[in-house]
Amino acid sequence: MTPCAPLYLPPPGYGRVRIVDSFQELVATPFGGGVNALCWPRRLNGNFAEVVRHLAVTDDVTPVDESLLRALPLGPEGRAAVATLVEDLERLRAHGLAPSLDCIRRYPRDEETGTVSTDVYSFHADSATVETDTYLCSYTEVASEGLRNDEAQRYVDQPETRARLLREFGGEDGDDFREFLRDHCYDLHYAPRPGARPFDFGLGHLWRIAVDYPGSPVPPCVHRAPDPVPGRPPRLLLIS
Repeated sequence: MTPCAPLYLPPPGYGRVRIVDSFQELVATPFGGGVNALCWPRRLNGNFAEVVRHLAVTDDVTPVDESLLRALPLGPEGRAAVATLVEDLERLRAHGLAPSLDCIRRYPRDEETGTVSTDVYSFHADSATVETDTYLCSYTEVASEGLRNDEAQRYVDQPETRARLLREFGGEDGDDFREFLRDHCYDLHYAPRPGARPFDFGLGHLWRIAVDYPGSPVPPCVHRAPDPVPGRPPRLLLIS
């Protein structure tokens, strides 16, 4: 069996990330003390690239379920990868979550170039109206990136960007304008500050990251999808 990637640990000084030793610790550890991302590092056996090759997807984003995985004509290492994928889906469902596994060639980009890009390739925070978290794991290709909150600034807090958005809105800077920002998700997207050091989520490691919801004890984890690399195979991503 071939490990899918070297073991990943966030670099020193990234205190908002906490490493845990098991799935149980991942789901049971509360966010607090500034920590808004938990990582369960894993060395996964199996050939996940073989799984992607046999999926032979042509759509930009293709949902993948267990029946499709089990039907693939794979060798021993490919079957080992499938066993891990199915186990990850089942353990998240057993925790009451609704995970999805997708084979991704590329995500949709913003159709228009506006003041603030709001697609998933922009650093952003997930949001919800109730308490929740985001779980994710990249198995192949380039992984998601994170950004420390003190190294990120919301675009709507940049004076020059806010002024352009205000002109786009066509009114005064008040409650209606703030609602406009929320409606367009402008308030969820971030720019790296000068000298910021984005960190890689790594391959095979299961993450739980904080979401922006009312009453959250920590700021949301700022992250983004990696830019697609022309000519590279699709990315296999688990998210819930």
